Amino acid sequence: MMMKDYSVNVQVNAAPERVWAVMSDIERWHEWTPTVTIVRRTDTGPLRVGERARVFQPRLPPANWVVTSVHDGRGFDWESRAPGLRILARHTIEPSASGARVTLSVQYSGVFGGLIGRLTSSFNKRYIALEAEGLKRRAEARTDRA
Repeated sequence: MMMKDYSVNVQVNAAPERVWAVMSDIERWHEWTPTVTIVRRTDTGPLRVGERARVFQPRLPPANWVVTSVHDGRGFDWESRAPGLRILARHTIEPSASGARVTLSVQYSGVFGGLIGRLTSSFNKRYIALEAEGLKRRAEARTDRA
């Protein structure tokens, strides 16, 4: 089974709690990143393990994601599956001297994971960078909205 992994780190000059408020409000991602059009959650309230969401992104078919871990205030993981493919996306927040260090990563695994990961390499790198930049901008913005 081959794997392909993409990740980006960004320093956010905002409290980790603020970053978490933006990151965990997945239904509003379309407001701060051009890589997401709509996220439809199956539940309301805080993210929880087992929750499902349908994510619509430009240039991609809609994907179903399941939350696999939540570390309240520090990040979450979710995965999307198709025959021969598992995509794991991690969102991690670590406190730092000037706010928070955020790591976003996407890992492709399964029989077709390595191949699909390589074929979509530039696309993945662009999308993950845009998401990190958008999260940084939104978390650092002086606003009451998360």
